[in-house]
Amino acid sequence: MACEQKISYFKSSRVGIIGAGISGIAAAKQLYHHNPIVFEATDSIGGVWKHCSFASTKLQTPRCDFEFSDYPWPERDNSSFPSHHEILDYLDGYATHFDVLKYIKFNSRVVEIRYIGNDQETTNLDLSPGPGEFGSLLKGQPVWEVTVETHPSKTVERYAFELLVVCIGKYGDIPRMPVFPPNKGQQIFGGKVMHTIEYSKLDKEAARELLKGKKVAVVGYKKSAIDLATECAEANQGADGQPCTMVIRTLHWTVPAYWIWGLPFFLFYSTRSSQFLHERPNQGLLRNLLCPLFSPVRKAVSKFIESYLVWKLSLVKYGLKPDHPFEEDYASCQMAVLPENFFSEADKGKILFKRTSKWWFWNGGLEFEDNSKLEADVVLLATGYDGKKKIQDLLPEPFSCLIVDSSGIMPLYRGTIHPLIPNMAFVGYIESVSNLHTAELRCKWLSRLADGLFTLPSIEKMLDQTTKEMEIMKKTTRFYKRHCISTFSINHSDEICEEMGWKSWRKNNWFLEAFAPYNSLDYGEDK
Repeated sequence: MACEQKISYFKSSRVGIIGAGISGIAAAKQLYHHNPIVFEATDSIGGVWKHCSFASTKLQTPRCDFEFSDYPWPERDNSSFPSHHEILDYLDGYATHFDVLKYIKFNSRVVEIRYIGNDQETTNLDLSPGPGEFGSLLKGQPVWEVTVETHPSKTVERYAFELLVVCIGKYGDIPRMPVFPPNKGQQIFGGKVMHTIEYSKLDKEAARELLKGKKVAVVGYKKSAIDLATECAEANQGADGQPCTMVIRTLHWTVPAYWIWGLPFFLFYSTRSSQFLHERPNQGLLRNLLCPLFSPVRKAVSKFIESYLVWKLSLVKYGLKPDHPFEEDYASCQMAVLPENFFSEADKGKILFKRTSKWWFWNGGLEFEDNSKLEADVVLLATGYDGKKKIQDLLPEPFSCLIVDSSGIMPLYRGTIHPLIPNMAFVGYIESVSNLHTAELRCKWLSRLADGLFTLPSIEKMLDQTTKEMEIMKKTTRFYKRHCISTFSINHSDEICEEMGWKSWRKNNWFLEAFAPYNSLDYGEDK
């Protein structure tokens, strides 16, 4: 530690939580009876909604699909997508209502984690994927030592916990940056290069000033890139405005709203009957026989949705129709909801598109593999984040090398427990249509597991379960590394409920059970 830092004495508690985003405050609320300590590196809750959002950032789902089971939105039937400001107000209201803020230590950045279980040694720790038991999450003695630096005082504090819950998320903090050939990186470019994580720190006026009257290139074609291009077009209205060019390597399906040919979108993927068509782990012999027979139906559903999107949006006109089926983007949680004016701005010439698999810098902008060049004053990189590296950098060896398996996925049982990392849980690392619902239900499961209300299967069986889920994702989409469970999310929740001793079918009658969408309110504890 630096000489100006002050190191305080060792403190001990049962449960520690890292991060106060959606997953962190959900974990604190469910584990409140253990008086957890939550470390938040910034001065506020909200995670990516606070620190990685733009002026135009909105939720990708309706309000009713993004709420806690015991804290409904004030206007939950409002069909509009709430802005990030509305989401932050909602999260703050939740944290205040359930008195979660008292557990949070703001401006407290975790700088080191050390394993101190097994008599302070890691040498005898069994990390083999054998038939052994995972053991209790609360052992009665500290297992993890956490070193925290508090700002602005630079005070360093050390804590010890029996259970450590990691909720730092997959997004933010570490940008995923493109790699270029020698002498073709951003150092030779005469303009400004900025990743979305830097852009999100600008206020509305500063962002507009950056974009107005500038030739802007936006690299990427997921939600952040689409929002950036729209903001750029809005800042360049009028005769003096410059067009924004989206540089696209991989196309993805986008939707204008959650209605397809007059039918609500949830009918296609978010009901028990619609998910019955898709493969799931532990589905039994009969379903193994039936699933190949359902393949034409799954393809027909995907084609039906694609036909609407091609009719409704200017995908063919601008060469933006993906080659892969819509289902693959839904199964990897990559479907983006378009801003209302996205294609109208393209029609006015304010948003242009350049497809390429490789690009690099020249002093005046970007150059592409077809030898064409694009002049640019500003290049915005909407190239995502390296969430796995963020965790690997935080955890000590040998645990950091276990975070991802050979296929590049975190093998998390129930999306929460890594079978080879003791007394640690991860929340917010699997994706679904509603990440809030996914995180909250797993926090409920984690709390009951910590209280000893049920036990985990053997390490071998947990790894087998994660492998089954991985194989399903590999069969469903080429983008499986995102660890998305959207095509079997109800089944995933069923198994969690059964382990907790809850009934898995949560609706009031068979018709609703088959054809109504599932959301957080179905998983209230009084069901």
